[in-house]
Amino acid sequence: MRLHLTLSPNTQVVPFNYQHQLTGAVHKWLGDNDLHDKISLYSFSWLRGQAERVKGGLHFPTGAHFMLNFWEADYSSKLIQGIVDDSEVMYGIEVEEVRIGKTPTFENPQKFKVASPVLIRKNVDPQKRQHLTYKDSDVDDYLSRTVITKLKEIGESKPDISIKFDRNYPNPKTKLVDIKGSKLRTNLCPVIITGDLKHIEFAWTVGIGELTGSGFGALY
Repeated sequence: MRLHLTLSPNTQVVPFNYQHQLTGAVHKWLGDNDLHDKISLYSFSWLRGQAERVKGGLHFPTGAHFMLNFWEADYSSKLIQGIVDDSEVMYGIEVEEVRIGKTPTFENPQKFKVASPVLIRKNVDPQKRQHLTYKDSDVDDYLSRTVITKLKEIGESKPDISIKFDRNYPNPKTKLVDIKGSKLRTNLCPVIITGDLKHIEFAWTVGIGELTGSGFGALY
C-alpha cells in the first residue's frame, strides 16, 4: 500500500541531512513494532516540493510531501493512526493530509524513477564494505539480489526479477549522504525492472538497494 502525505511549511530551518529525523517520525507514528528485527518490506521517499536553500539548510515555503509504501497493509493502518495522534514530522512541519495511492498497472519491463537515493554495497572482506555506483559492472547483480532476498522472505521460492540502472538516462548522479556521521555514497538514476508483474509490484512497494527502511531506494 502506498500513502501520500501532504505536509505544512516548516517553521524552522530543515538541515540538509534531515533523513534520520524523517526516519524517526515514521517510527514514532508506527509506535511499538518489530520492524527493526525484520527485513525491511517498506520504503519511503525524501521530502519533495519547492525547497529553497537558506543558511544552514532548506525551507519549504509552500509545504512539502512524501510517500510511504508498505507491503504489509497492517503497518499502513497503524501509521495513519499514529499521525492522527501526533501529526508533527520535524522542524515545525505537520502532516496536513494522508491519501492512499492507487497501485498502477505495470509493464514488463518497467522503468521507475527513484524517489530517494539508492544505496548498494558489497562485502570486500569481514571488516570492509564497498559502495557501488551505477558505473560498476556488478551493481545490477547486487540490485537484483536485495529484492530477491526480500521476495524469498515472503515465501516466493523462485523470484522472477531483474533490476538494472537505466544506462540511457542522460544525467545519472551519485550523492554522498551523511547519516549521523556515516557517509554513504548513493545513486540517483532511474532503474529498469524485468520479471513477473507481481514481483515488479513488490519492488515498487518495498524499494530497492539497502536501508529502504531508513529512506533509501524508494521508487515511483
